Order: sequence, then C-alpha cells, then structure tokens
Amino acid sequence: MNETVNLTAYFERIGFSGSIAPTLATLEALLLLHPAAIPFENLSPLIGEPVRLDQKALEQKLLHDRRGGYCLEHNLLLMRMLLDLDFPVTPYAARVLWNHPEGEERPLSHLVLGVEAGGSLYLADVGFGSMTLNAPVKLRAGLEQETPAGRFRLVGEQPSYRLEAEMEGDWRPVYAFDMQPISDAEIEALNVFVYPRFSQDLVAARTERETRYTLRDLRLSTYRPGEEPERRFLTSLEDIREVLSGTFGINLPPADLLDPHLERVLAQRSARETA
Repeated sequence: MNETVNLTAYFERIGFSGSIAPTLATLEALLLLHPAAIPFENLSPLIGEPVRLDQKALEQKLLHDRRGGYCLEHNLLLMRMLLDLDFPVTPYAARVLWNHPEGEERPLSHLVLGVEAGGSLYLADVGFGSMTLNAPVKLRAGLEQETPAGRFRLVGEQPSYRLEAEMEGDWRPVYAFDMQPISDAEIEALNVFVYPRFSQDLVAARTERETRYTLRDLRLSTYRPGEEPERRFLTSLEDIREVLSGTFGINLPPADLLDPHLERVLAQRSARETA
C-alpha cells in the first residue's frame, strides 16, 4: 500500500522537531510523542461513522480534525510515516490477551509493527489503548525492557512472541503475534471485524510519558508508576464531554451526532446499577 504522507502535519500534531534520520533515537522520539498527542478512542464506531484506512482519511481525522482512533488507524498512520522516513517496517496481526482468561482462544484483532533501527528489530505499537507502548521494544525474548510508561518483556521464540507487562510485580500477557507479514486485504478484513466490537462501550486512552489515562464505559482511571490508581466515575453528559475534550484532547464530533450515544452509555450504566 503506497501512500503519499504529510510528514509536516504529522510532526506538528505530535510536537516533533528532531532529526528525521532513520535511527533508533528518532524512533524513540516518535513513539514517545505519538500516544501523548493522538488519543486512542472509539467515537467513530460509537456514533456509526465509518473508519477508513486510506492515508488521506487517516490524516484528515487524526491530524487535521484532531481526533484519535483505534489500533489500525494509529499503527497504519505510524507505519506510513516511518516508511517515508526510510525505516523498514512490517505489519503483523496480533491476538489480544489483555484482561482475558489464560488459555482462552483469541481471534486476530490487533495490528502491531516490526521496525528495523540501528541494526536491530523492534516492536512498535502506538494503538493498544490502556497498554500502548510509548517506546520501541527490542524483538528479543526474555529481555525485561524499561519504557517511560512501564516495564515489558517478550516471551517465546521467533517467529511467535507474546508481549507481557509488569503489573505490581507480576507479568501479565498483553497480546501474542507471529512475525508473519499481514497484507493490505487482511488489514481491511481486520477493520471489518474490529469495528463492531467498538460500537457499544465508550473507550479512550492516552499515554503521556509515565502517566496513563484510560476511560472504559464511564470509569476514568489515571495510572502513575509507584502510585495507587486514581479512579473517578463520570455521572453526566457534561462530565463525559469535558473529559473527552480535556483529559484526552479530542476535538469532539458535533453534539447532535455524539450526545445521543453518550446518553445511551449513561443510561446503560444506570440500568446496570439498578438491575
């Protein structure tokens, strides 16, 4: 998929002004800035708006309209920018394990990237919501790797790996993937599969250096290393809109399109509480 990209608009959106040489330092800078500036969010499927993966649509939504998106949008945007910077990049499909029972058979539903830099191969993923990577992770099993937002490791052996995150001294599985390149047609099929899964609950996330902000349904959580998570339940339409635009920096869709769906999320929570 050869796509013309607007590097200037991307750099302005994420606040990047460093060297554009295809080095590990450049990759590290981009992966730190991207998830801090462009949030993970599912407002498009929530309101029935299509998710298009061509570069023009991604740049309009994520860069110019100052929205966010889910994994396919984030990582395809990043991949095309990296390719334009002369990084070798390969997309892989992954099976999400996070918050699912151990041993449960999981479908392919996520997109990650293998990126070559400085003579080594790294995992890059700016689109996993609450556990988004904001640093490259070397594709080497058994190596515990520090990132600004936490410690990760890969287990397994090439070509099959599982990413794990350290949480309160325990290692929890995030996702599993094979280093089998995924085609454009397979990515489009993933989009068709993933879209309806994001059409009910409200989801948003942003990772700013060591701090993670996540919204699931109406629970807003803030995670910082070494501290107890801060949690708050949103109780009104005004609360939700303020958090989405403020904490997550989303330029919200028109109120007549968005608000009925936010009201539905509020009503569903109220119904669960009184059931």
